[in-house]
Amino acid sequence: MAQTGVPFGEIAAVRDWLAISGKVIKPRQEHPKRIVLGFACPRSEVSGKRLWGLFAERFGRAEAFFAEHLVLNYCPLAFLENTGRNRTPDKLAAHEREALFEICNEHLRTVLHVLKPKWVIGIGGFAADRMNEAGAGNGVKIGQILHPSPANPAANRGWSKVVTKQLQELGVWK
Repeated sequence: MAQTGVPFGEIAAVRDWLAISGKVIKPRQEHPKRIVLGFACPRSEVSGKRLWGLFAERFGRAEAFFAEHLVLNYCPLAFLENTGRNRTPDKLAAHEREALFEICNEHLRTVLHVLKPKWVIGIGGFAADRMNEAGAGNGVKIGQILHPSPANPAANRGWSKVVTKQLQELGVWK
């Protein structure tokens, strides 16, 4: 995401399947171990490769997927430690996390109000928890799928098949 601005921003998927291109503007301050190279970034993003790969396999064209789906980050920010390691929002100090979640919850509620989706699917437990807190009482069905991160051992064993089954069991996919 930090390279392209697209959630789960695997370069090849963003460029080739989503057909997004252009110049990525660097932030004013960059972490020296996480330089923003945009579409020139040589690293693969396994989570994005898995997520967008599943959608490409199931829907063929991005337009078919986006006719009824949207992928949105709950928190579109990257928090980098001195080592360059990504610190997830749930690992922030309590006062930072509470202020951030308040803003992100409001944004999510606005999106839910405007788009009026039938379903909101959390990609992983953190996202599902945040959806439940922000979306509770809105009449939106909330589900959860396995996060595609290679840091998640369960995701390294047939992630695509597991998630397809999860979405079918929820009634989101047939």
